[in-house]
Amino acid sequence: MAEKILSNKSNLQVIYEDNHIIIVNKRAGDIVQGDKTGDKPLSDVVKEYIKDKYNKPGNVYLGVVHRLDRPTTGIVMFAKTSKALPRLNKLFAEKKANKTYWAIVKNAPDKPNDTLINWLKKNPKNNKSTAYPKEITESKKAILHYKTLKALDNYFLLEIELETGRHHQIRVQLSNISSPIKGDLKYGFDRSNKDASISLHARRLQFTHPVSKDVIDVLADLPDDPIWKACEA
Repeated sequence: MAEKILSNKSNLQVIYEDNHIIIVNKRAGDIVQGDKTGDKPLSDVVKEYIKDKYNKPGNVYLGVVHRLDRPTTGIVMFAKTSKALPRLNKLFAEKKANKTYWAIVKNAPDKPNDTLINWLKKNPKNNKSTAYPKEITESKKAILHYKTLKALDNYFLLEIELETGRHHQIRVQLSNISSPIKGDLKYGFDRSNKDASISLHARRLQFTHPVSKDVIDVLADLPDDPIWKACEA
């Protein structure tokens, strides 16, 4: 399992890199791709890292394979070659990349382990999704599996495996069972985290490399925060 931080330049934590792929541990507040805020995206930071490390002239190729919400931390993978990008996109589309998330929640779920099935509908006006027990117009089915890993002093640590990848899926489905994620004001937590993050971390990614066919298994270090550190104890 690749756990070692390979580079920490400019606060960019590279946890895996080869000729075709680069995987980083995203910080809270970073945006993966440019948006209307005009803030510098993580994709540009990674391009600068590659350009500097390999003394590349001209523009650097980088393909965005998947995204994380801005206040979320953890694993984000990019394609370094045009050969790898469609193969990685297919990998994710066919659900052959196993993603594991950790979430710190306010209340213990009624069941320590369970599968949640809802239909989610996104409201573009407030960038928020709502969970419904049955299918409604323009809703999408959402399935996740969770298990309780640890009881903390005031919170609970859950591990989540996604079957589907819907807008704000983990956030809204956990909120729907009265277990909102720490710091997530949008979905029912009562106060924000000091750094405006939410306590949701893309912890692990396992997949078969689309070019080399090697099995890749990476783990992203937890944020430098006392409550997250208690999760490792």
